[in-house]
Amino acid sequence: MNAAQAKPLESTAASSGNPSISEELLLDCVHCGLCSSACPTYLETGDENNSPRGRLYLMRALQEEHVELNPAVQNHLDLCLDCRGCESACPSGVQYGRLIEEFRVGVQQSDSPSRPQLSGFQRLVLTKLLPFPKRIWWSLLPLRILQSLGIRKMIDVLGMQRLLTSFLSRMYRSLPEKLSWSTTSIPEFFPAIGEKRASVALFSGCVSPVLDKRTLTATITVLQHNGCDVHVPKTQGCCGALHLHNGFLEGTRQFAKNNVIAFDSEEYNAVIVPIAGCGATLKEYGKIFAAENHPQREFEQYRQFSEKVKDISEFLVELGPIPPKRPLEKKVYYHPACHLRHAQKIVEQPKLLLRTIPGLTLVECLEDEICCGAAGTYQLFQPEMSARLLKRKIDLLTEREINLIVSPNIGCTLQLKNGFRDRGIKMEVFHPVELLANCYD
Repeated sequence: MNAAQAKPLESTAASSGNPSISEELLLDCVHCGLCSSACPTYLETGDENNSPRGRLYLMRALQEEHVELNPAVQNHLDLCLDCRGCESACPSGVQYGRLIEEFRVGVQQSDSPSRPQLSGFQRLVLTKLLPFPKRIWWSLLPLRILQSLGIRKMIDVLGMQRLLTSFLSRMYRSLPEKLSWSTTSIPEFFPAIGEKRASVALFSGCVSPVLDKRTLTATITVLQHNGCDVHVPKTQGCCGALHLHNGFLEGTRQFAKNNVIAFDSEEYNAVIVPIAGCGATLKEYGKIFAAENHPQREFEQYRQFSEKVKDISEFLVELGPIPPKRPLEKKVYYHPACHLRHAQKIVEQPKLLLRTIPGLTLVECLEDEICCGAAGTYQLFQPEMSARLLKRKIDLLTEREINLIVSPNIGCTLQLKNGFRDRGIKMEVFHPVELLANCYD
């Protein structure tokens, strides 16, 4: 495939100030409406403008200059979680995720007064803090100290976080109940246990090394027990998803260039990602870079990198998992992360791995394909809809007899934990690899 065939991600502002997006991709939609039942915001509001079909109509109207980008139109489009559930439901293969991302890039490049205006602090958090693990770690140092002194518990009990600005309060609420003092540093090499079957590199992401390091440790343990040498390149960085989903395409490209260099080794059979949102973005580097005027050789680097990226469950099922020996007599609900199920089309692999654990029973639940409302930074910028979707999810889960919940994305696990905590329900939520690692060790 050459760069022209890759349908690159690109968007510019039209002369009218409206964002300009791919008309070819827009025309793939036949407006059948089968996607509506898979759209969380349509299920909650019943408003056609908040459905995938309705948003595509709005984007096309903007493209053809029938409407201007006003606050009402912008709100309908901003309310999209980019969960891509509509893509799984669509019989025509509409690339909705590409279209909404093109639109958001175009909005950032437009001169429309209705485009979303982040405050200086919000932009700082989004572009200068969250993509960098060490900066996140240091920014949370005061909260760790309050936690060690027992003051954070008092803050939570008295609800003192409400004294913060609404944005800071939402950030505080999205944090784990207990912060670890562990540093972001991870050794660079872990040898296979038993016969070596593969050599892989681990993508650690930006938030996980600080807020969910135990998932990374568990991923390494599971890979070792499945005969893999595990490398952790020190020069890797953020995948760029936060920038991409908010329309900052150039920032994504800078992170992509760094990661392609960091993982440039023929020794690696695969680049393993235990974070669903990161994996979806890493697999699209080839499309993101095809828009630039790269020589064919450079474009091939990005395409080949994307082809090497594998979710941990996807890789182990292809390799042939070695079943753990220790039993776990629990009823477990697997909550599929949207960017694993809908963006990467990985549905059964995590369940297959969980079923290798002796004694474990998987519990089914209605609407498991519907987003929980986390969606990256969505919970920070669209708190009302995020809370409605979380309530919908928790209502369904409390109807079932479940001992614990697993989900392959840190955003989902934190969101679900908060939902149960707000109800006063004690429920453990893990990444699937944590269960596997405990049953191997």
